[in-house]
Amino acid sequence: MAAIERLVSRLGLGCAPLGNLFESVSDVDAIATVDAAWERGVRCFDTAPLYGHGESERRLGAALRGRPRDEYELCTKVGRVLVPVDDHAPTIFHDLPPVDPAFDFSRDGVLRAFESSLERLGVDRIDIVHVHDPDEHEAEALAAAFPTLIELREQHVVGRVGAGMNQCAMLTRFVDRVDLDCVLVAGRYSLLDRTAADELFPACAANGVEVYLGGVFNSGLLARPESGATYDYEVAPEDLVARARALAATCASYNVELPHAAIQFALAHPAVTRVLVGAREPHEIASAVEWSEQSLPAELVAQLV
Repeated sequence: MAAIERLVSRLGLGCAPLGNLFESVSDVDAIATVDAAWERGVRCFDTAPLYGHGESERRLGAALRGRPRDEYELCTKVGRVLVPVDDHAPTIFHDLPPVDPAFDFSRDGVLRAFESSLERLGVDRIDIVHVHDPDEHEAEALAAAFPTLIELREQHVVGRVGAGMNQCAMLTRFVDRVDLDCVLVAGRYSLLDRTAADELFPACAANGVEVYLGGVFNSGLLARPESGATYDYEVAPEDLVARARALAATCASYNVELPHAAIQFALAHPAVTRVLVGAREPHEIASAVEWSEQSLPAELVAQLV
C-alpha cells in the first residue's frame, strides 16, 4: 500500500503519446495504457487539446469513464483552440481529426478551449488547468488567460491553476507575478538539462508553487540513446547522442537501465511534486512504475549528480 500511495502522489501519466505523438496509436492500445497505469496505482493524468488535436483528451476521457472521479487527478491546458481545416499544417502528431490548434489566450479563447476539453474528456470539472506554451504571448497570458482561469478556480470548476512550458525563464516570471498553484516544466530538469534547478525551482519553493515535471526522457533520447532518437521533439544532434550513450554506459556498469536512472533522478529533487512519464503501450507504463519504485545504487547517484 505504501508504494501505491507514493505513486499516487509522485508519478503521473503524460498523455501526449496517446494523441499519436510521432506514431499512431489505436484506441484500444491507448485505453489499455491508461488501464495499466490505473492498475499500477497511477492516479494523475495529464493531457492537452494540442495532443493529437483533441484525440488524447477524447481517448483519456473514454478510458477514465466509470472511474470514481474523486480518486484521480485530471490535468489539461488552455491557450489553443481547435479550428476546422481541410489540410493539416506539418506536425509531430499522426492520423489527426480535421482540426488544427490555433493560439488564443483571450478570455473567450480560454473559455472556449476549457468547455471543449470538458466535452472531450466527459467531465464537469478539471483538477489542474495550465496555460500552455505562451512563449510568444506573455502579455496576453498575463492580461487575460491567467485571470480567466483564476476566475474559474474561484467558481470551483477548476481546482488549481498552472502554466506549462518547455522553458524556465518565463515560467519563473509567472511564478513571481501570478497566483499560481503549480507549474509544469518539460525537458528542463533531466540527466541532460538541469536548467530548472537554477532559478525556477527556487522561485517555486519561495512562492509555495508545486512543480510538475515532464519530459524526463527529453522526448525520447534518454529512453533510447541512439542515432535518430528525438530530443525536445526533434532528431537529437550527435553530440547529445554521445552524451546519452555515455550516461547509459555509466548506468550499465551498475546494471541499471538509463530510463530507470532518468526517472529516479527526476523524483529525487525536493522541489518536484510529480513526475509525468509518457507511454503509448501498457508495458511502457508498467516499466516506468517499476523504475519509480527501485532506488539507484548510491555510487551511481553520486556520479549522475
